[in-house]
Amino acid sequence: MKNSLIILLIISLWSCSDLDLNPLSEGSSENWYSNDTEITMALNDLYRDDFWILLEQYENPDFFSDDMFSRFNLTPITSGQINGETGFVGLIWRNTYKAIARANTVITSLEEGRADVVEERLVKYLAEARFLRACMYSRLIQYYGDVPYYEGVLDIDEAFTLSRTPKSEILSSIYADFDFASENLPASYGASETQRASKGAAYAMKARIALFFEDWEVSAAAAKACMDLGIYELYPNYGELFLTRTKHTKEEVFAIPRSEDLGVFIPYGHRYVVRNAGGTSEFTPSYDLFFSYLCTDGLPIDESPLFDPRDPFKNRDPRCNMSIVPHGTAHLGFIYQPHPDSLKTLNVNTGLYQINNDNRVNTQFASYVGLVTKKGIDEDLLDRRFDPTFMIVRYADVLLMYAESKIELNQIDNSVLDAMNSVRARAYNVDGSETGSYPAFQFISQAQLRKELRMERRMELAFEGLRYTDLVRWRLAEKVLTKRNYGMLDPDELKEKIVDAGLWFFPGVPEIDEDGAPDLDPFFNDGLIKVLANRSFDKSKNYLWPIPSSEILINENLVQNPNY
Repeated sequence: MKNSLIILLIISLWSCSDLDLNPLSEGSSENWYSNDTEITMALNDLYRDDFWILLEQYENPDFFSDDMFSRFNLTPITSGQINGETGFVGLIWRNTYKAIARANTVITSLEEGRADVVEERLVKYLAEARFLRACMYSRLIQYYGDVPYYEGVLDIDEAFTLSRTPKSEILSSIYADFDFASENLPASYGASETQRASKGAAYAMKARIALFFEDWEVSAAAAKACMDLGIYELYPNYGELFLTRTKHTKEEVFAIPRSEDLGVFIPYGHRYVVRNAGGTSEFTPSYDLFFSYLCTDGLPIDESPLFDPRDPFKNRDPRCNMSIVPHGTAHLGFIYQPHPDSLKTLNVNTGLYQINNDNRVNTQFASYVGLVTKKGIDEDLLDRRFDPTFMIVRYADVLLMYAESKIELNQIDNSVLDAMNSVRARAYNVDGSETGSYPAFQFISQAQLRKELRMERRMELAFEGLRYTDLVRWRLAEKVLTKRNYGMLDPDELKEKIVDAGLWFFPGVPEIDEDGAPDLDPFFNDGLIKVLANRSFDKSKNYLWPIPSSEILINENLVQNPNY
């Protein structure tokens, strides 16, 4: 019971792991929160990675989607095996309620006047704590639906009687917290100040949770308020935006900083890295994502005359080549080429050829799909542990949230097209007004523009952890997460059926359906690709996660989600 929600609800200490009520070296709710320094320290604690990263082994929620593949095979989500004892189900529940408990303790201390803080800073601290609390409750209702909601500090008896509050009521409280935050947080921070939650972050996160629950008017208004601040802009180079060395850009609306020097970094960065450069290529893009990128004429690959399955990176939306390493190009000091005849590859730093470890003829565990991640991966990763800024929400997402909300309201005007075109034009390195220089969006039907907006989100936000929640809120998970995950044939068959037949890299042009998903089954039926995994998604229950079993066992007032 020590790790249960009940204990976490009544403890609000500093330590990440120590739950002792009054450790000698730590502050506690009995004697802390008395001045600016202590309140600031308490708020700082709520920005720790533990409260924002959702997973441990997989780390990126896109492994719950059809965009990424892990050599470790399926996750409990994509295998349909999620249950109340699944590790991350309990981990996210515990960490999120731990953050809520700490935020509530700060709020209570400030509201009860226990802190010796001037009024101006007191209101700002309250706004920050309420922002952070709203973010945590937003996560809970997205994943679990109705959950226990409370404010203030609970005693043990109250904690044991908590029941589930309807998510609609919690959403209203979330809106109220975000509204208070947007009214009282600063619009920006000085260059010498630590970057924290801001007015724009409150607007953006309110737009995100409203969008998830199809509250289109609220999401449109919140996204527009963020845009109207006039302090955010798209970073000019999409490919550079996600690199470790790119910090504190004007595109960041809300981000958690990382620093290797401070011990805050991504421990699994090598799993995205090509084997030639010392990585393991365990985490790779999927065929589903790769074939979904549009061509440079703005058409899907099955409609565009520009697509060539023998040269599939040519004439694609630039974000394809900036997110997935094109074959035959230099990456991390080597020419990346998974072709089975390329047994050696060029080391571009030495000018010498060496064994090609990204070829499955040489290395069994090279990428199973012949694709590796490029977005956010650079030489910095080879010299140090991976510490890119953890982007929670960026301005491109705000623009697309605004556009989606207005499309769903059927209020399609120039502001909608301008928002979408500015995002796409950045990928082409042109101004949004230069409509002849890229495939600009035009006035079309609501249904067609909805389809194009969803494809734009997928291309723009790939590998950023948003695809899974998009599939859930669009109710597409039951469709795409029941498709099989495909990859290349094993080396001998690959050479016989694909290479010797002149079909490298891919044997044909997949059909793209109305939701932007490629149909790869015909190629499998012809024996030209292989099944890597069979996904499963039960629409009768999997749109919500189960309540952790440990919580159900210790609290008779908690009822499990349907069909778990």
